[in-house]
Formats: sequence, structure tokens, C-alpha cells
Amino acid sequence: MAENHYQFNVVMTCSGCSNAINRVLTKLEPEVSKIDISLEDQTVDVTTSLPYETILEKISKTGKEVKSWKVL
Repeated sequence: MAENHYQFNVVMTCSGCSNAINRVLTKLEPEVSKIDISLEDQTVDVTTSLPYETILEKISKTGKEVKSWKVL
């Protein structure tokens, strides 16, 4: 299945926020092949074969606000 690269703009205030997101996305491996979280830029880059809705749902379940997303 083809992989997509999504970037989510997520409100994160500390390393605990980014760690929570990393934890939930890591559970989706091997469908998620790469996770790059930037607390400074407030972005979560995900390379995955899953649809963006699945990733969005997982990030949202951490309680963090997703301001926007895009396909790269």
C-alpha cells in the first residue's frame, strides 16, 4: 500500500504533550513508518499507509488540539 506523508499542526506546551502523541502513534506501527514531532514548530509529521482520519483521531484522543493538517 502507498505511503502518505501528513503534517499536523498541534498545540503542544511541553515534552509531555509530544511524548503522549508519540506513544499513541507508535502503537500504530508498522502502518506508521516514521514519526517526527517538533515541539518548537508545533508540528507532527507522520509517514503512514493509514488514512489521515486515523492519525487525526489518535492525536485528538490525547486531548491535544489539532489546528490544521496537510498532505506533504
